Amino acid sequence: MSRDLTKGNIFHELLIMSIPTMIGFSFQMFYGIVDIFWIGKISSEAIAGVTIFTTIFWVIESLNEIIGVSSISLISQSFGKNDIERTNRAIEQTITFKFIVAFIAAILLSFFLKPVMGIFAETHIVNLGLEYGYIRLFFLPIMFSSFSANTALRCIGDAKTPMIIMIITSILNIILDPILIFDRVPLLDIPGFNFGIKGAAIATIISQSIAFIIAFYILFSGKEGIKPSIKNLFKLDKKLDYKLITIGLPNGIQVFLRNLAHSVILKFVSIFGSTAIAAFGIGGRIFGFAFMPLIGFSMGGSAIVGQSLGDDNIDRAKKTGLVAGFSLTVTMLIFTVIVILFGDNIIGLFTSDVEVIRMGSQFLEYGTIGLIFIGFGYGLTTVFSGSGFNMPYLISTTISRWIIQIPLLLIFIQLFDLPIKWVWISFIFGDLIELFVFYFYYRSDKWKFKRV
Repeated sequence: MSRDLTKGNIFHELLIMSIPTMIGFSFQMFYGIVDIFWIGKISSEAIAGVTIFTTIFWVIESLNEIIGVSSISLISQSFGKNDIERTNRAIEQTITFKFIVAFIAAILLSFFLKPVMGIFAETHIVNLGLEYGYIRLFFLPIMFSSFSANTALRCIGDAKTPMIIMIITSILNIILDPILIFDRVPLLDIPGFNFGIKGAAIATIISQSIAFIIAFYILFSGKEGIKPSIKNLFKLDKKLDYKLITIGLPNGIQVFLRNLAHSVILKFVSIFGSTAIAAFGIGGRIFGFAFMPLIGFSMGGSAIVGQSLGDDNIDRAKKTGLVAGFSLTVTMLIFTVIVILFGDNIIGLFTSDVEVIRMGSQFLEYGTIGLIFIGFGYGLTTVFSGSGFNMPYLISTTISRWIIQIPLLLIFIQLFDLPIKWVWISFIFGDLIELFVFYFYYRSDKWKFKRV
């Protein structure tokens, strides 16, 4: 059910909102890990192909971020003001607008996907990535719409329902993976569909589709104290749609630049061969687990900030950012210790290739150091997404990735021809700069009086 977040102990409310989100996203990340585990049973080249596709695929995720971040402030502030009619309209327009944008983006990317992937690897690796990628791309509108429905539930204070949906559909994905990938299902020794790498993509899109159907039904049933209209999904609201584009535009550009930078970094990684790409892909999935607390506290804190600002309680919003920041710093420290102690063993779960294990564990060791800085920074950013002041995201990514990290990679790899560990070390510098930018804007007054 919906929840009033404008009162009560901040840390308590933050945990109530964040833990279900973290659990839900952790299950989603776990099925991503399971995908890589089973794909690794095909070959390390298959892992490399999926890694390249995923890196390019997430560049267009910036479109989801533009509308998604805008919707957080619009829905949570409207609900905080107890304006149910505007809350309903914001939810309707978010789902419709995201679906349309995703449909257009999927068509456009389908024309350029193969030549872009060819920049990073040989033809046989690219073809493996395309087998997986075209299926995922075709269902992009459902993926975006699923995100929208779950975000809407969190913004009105219900973090438990999205968690349950994500757990159920993640378990379904995990079950479907081996059944759809292999001709004989491992351990059970029963017939499978033998779709190969395509099977992992099909399992994912089935799970995402079911997640959207369930969340959509709950949102539109009236059980949450709100009642969006299915009929209104076929109407565009120019005023709200303008806000959905403009409020989150800085953050959307930021995500585009960040993911584009990630693609450039992948190009530096590819200099060291497909083994390095596979290590980067496995390490990236494992880092996804570290980002679950970051996402959970960010989404939970943003909902508290949005409702607090809707209630004109600036002090509560500011304290929420600090509480989230310190909580995430402690969480990232724990993750760092675990990874440093058991990095080799973790990477070894996905591959027996000695070089992939060496490179992957090295990536984990250096990469986790930067997560400590990012942890505190992400906590502070709850005041930006909750208020609708998203310019700090754009500035932080521009400076940290394009002005600091990528030039450092040019110096480390191209100029001095240093080993691959210097690619991993470059992340530390970028993460530290991001923290400085976020703290600077958190201390400013610009977000405090921002209303949408």
